[in-house]
Amino acid sequence: MRHRIAGRKLNRKTSHRISMLRNMTKSLIRNEQIETTLPKAKDLRPFVEKILTKGKKDDLSSRRRVFSYLRDNVLVEKVFSTLAKRYVNRNGGYVRILKSGFRYGDSAPMAIIELVDRDSNAKGLIDKIRKEKKENEVDSSKSNKIENEIPEKKNLVSKIKEEISEDSKTKGDSKKKEVDKS
Repeated sequence: MRHRIAGRKLNRKTSHRISMLRNMTKSLIRNEQIETTLPKAKDLRPFVEKILTKGKKDDLSSRRRVFSYLRDNVLVEKVFSTLAKRYVNRNGGYVRILKSGFRYGDSAPMAIIELVDRDSNAKGLIDKIRKEKKENEVDSSKSNKIENEIPEKKNLVSKIKEEISEDSKTKGDSKKKEVDKS
């Protein structure tokens, strides 16, 4: 009999299951919305809600407890500064689970788990920032390469432009001559 046994084993050993839930919790707090299977989402909900409830009580003990779960100072700061202020008047129910169909490969029921009243810009924000930094670095390196090119190439480009403009002038003159002849 399974009296007073909560949660699912999810076909994993205890240590693997706990580390998986911690990783999913980090992703959920960072992005405020993730997609996973329905049983994992149902097991993740109490894990996250306990952390957010601890975040509402801002003292050293709570910060250390949350850090022991998350092991990331940036996420701990987000829990205590952003999320605690957002949920100060809410007595639980910080997480919403929405069913999202079935996975293509094995028809596993999928679900989207998200924080209630989430910030829509938070999802993928870190990736967007990293991508912008990378693009800026690429643009600056390209401009540096162009600036550092040999001045002869710049002169060559200007000469080619002059020749093109001269050719267009001579073609225009030849067309005028043709018009004059007729």
